[in-house]
Amino acid sequence: MPDSVQHLGGVPVLMVEPYGEPLRSERDALDLIGQASWAGAEWVAVPANRLAGDFFRLRTRVAGEIVQKFANYRLGLAVLGDISGFIGDSDALRDFVRESNAGRQTWFVDDADALADRLARRGGGAGR
Repeated sequence: MPDSVQHLGGVPVLMVEPYGEPLRSERDALDLIGQASWAGAEWVAVPANRLAGDFFRLRTRVAGEIVQKFANYRLGLAVLGDISGFIGDSDALRDFVRESNAGRQTWFVDDADALADRLARRGGGAGR
């Protein structure tokens, strides 16, 4: 199933397919940003299993680089799925997830339904 735009909570979201190459770099983020922008999406939802393991090891700076690219282009980034195994191994990651979820740009949620609920409650795209 290819990536597709769905309206969740009234917001256009590029839903990244769960199978494929892991996202590893800023370049991968820019490819998704371009795809989302072309499709008119305001958010990109990436299954956690599509993120390379380095994303969850903050010392590699991969997460920061990817999240910053989305912020620069004013697109929201949602990571969908269970990341409890990564959080259990890292206090820094737990703090990063908590701070991200308190913000308006990057969220870590269980699934598309949870993302739809958050978007509906917030009423708009990233950075609004």
